[in-house]
Amino acid sequence: VVLKIIKHYQEEGQGNEVVQGVLLGLVVDDRLEITNCFPFPQHTEDDADFDEVQYQMEMMRSLRHVNIDHLHVGWYQSTYYGSFVTRALLDSQFSYQHAIEESVVLIYDPIKTAQGSLSLKAYRLTPKLMEVCKEKDFSPEALKKANIAYENMFEEVPIVIKNSYLINVMLWELEKKSAVADRHELLSLASSNHLGKSLQLLMDRVDEMSQDIVKYNTYLRNVSKQQQQKHQYQQRRQQENIQRQSRGEPPLPEEDINKLFKPPQPPPRMESLLIAGNINTYCQNIKEFNAQNLGKLFMAQALQDYNN
Repeated sequence: VVLKIIKHYQEEGQGNEVVQGVLLGLVVDDRLEITNCFPFPQHTEDDADFDEVQYQMEMMRSLRHVNIDHLHVGWYQSTYYGSFVTRALLDSQFSYQHAIEESVVLIYDPIKTAQGSLSLKAYRLTPKLMEVCKEKDFSPEALKKANIAYENMFEEVPIVIKNSYLINVMLWELEKKSAVADRHELLSLASSNHLGKSLQLLMDRVDEMSQDIVKYNTYLRNVSKQQQQKHQYQQRRQQENIQRQSRGEPPLPEEDINKLFKPPQPPPRMESLLIAGNINTYCQNIKEFNAQNLGKLFMAQALQDYNN
């Protein structure tokens, strides 16, 4: 499955394009075994009649006919510099997890993998976030009541990769064919592209967070302004009723003040949580990258000492 995911990205994932696919397998005791996968085909706007659901059903039916594991257990997606915490991923994972409780999403990071270590992580939505998504109420009050923050939106599931003997033989053959110079490239300290791109994405997300905070502060000011208007209106009504009472006239009829002053709609806060999650991911990437470069520096020094 891992090799299929990597192959899918190498064939169709160019630049910041994201590739996605379906995970197949079965549940055994307290673990989820992912034994097969197939990709979503790339289609353009011209393919308006393409039905992804129908395509998945046909693929699973074909796999069942040839006696291959065909049970749906989740999906996979590549990421671009760790920017996978999006509303689209949240909605997709909720749909999968709501229909099939054991569903997971595998996130493959080709950029980290190219630096020398496989980057593959499995995530699920936490029970708290599942409840909020079912209610579809992402207001500040609802998220505060559910105690939802970006730290407890997703839960990471540990992964154990098991290879068959044929796969191990193939990987061994590939390792023997790889050039020695390619291995030494892993010790390169060139970091301008990767670090610069990560910092640029981090700054973009910080700008988005700043704009979202401005929207929320504007909402709070509007609420405060409306409260003042309500208070002034009630005071005027009270004074007018006192004057009418002094003239022996009946008081003004009671009115529903909430109908006269409709409260402003609070901005949804889910986007802010997703942006905060992305900021945290970029910070972790930069931290890990700097640690890797420090390790490469020590390794390069050790090799130089050994050669001397």
